[in-house]
Amino acid sequence: MEKILLLAHIASTLYLTGVVWVIQLVQYPFFTHINPESFTKYHDDYRFWITPIVAPAMIIELLTSIFLLYYPPENIDSKLIWSGLILTIIIWASTFFVQVPLHEKLARGFDLQVIKNLVKTNWLRTIAWSLRSLLVLYFVWQVFRF
Repeated sequence: MEKILLLAHIASTLYLTGVVWVIQLVQYPFFTHINPESFTKYHDDYRFWITPIVAPAMIIELLTSIFLLYYPPENIDSKLIWSGLILTIIIWASTFFVQVPLHEKLARGFDLQVIKNLVKTNWLRTIAWSLRSLLVLYFVWQVFRF
């Protein structure tokens, strides 16, 4: 059971890292190219479709991050597990206290400065998820010894 949850943790982190890089380099910058008259509809559709893509994986990642504190994998220093959880908390805090409010502003209409802020502030999540991916790849190397 513990290895299944560890695999879910690894998979969710790597998946979310890929998604955040696409959002950071493609989706958010693309917002600037949307016609302002159709932006609200486009943005509403984006939020509708992105939520089921990221929310389940984010929940799995958070829950398995906590699980790893209680059932740490062999050969993994607890400091690394805590580091992963702290990065997860940073990602969640940034999501709900920075990105969600910016998306709420964009829900009212096209705003170039808000889009620029969204791109700029999303680098925190992009870097945090990338660091998390390095951590979980280290977990793979330590636990599964390929």
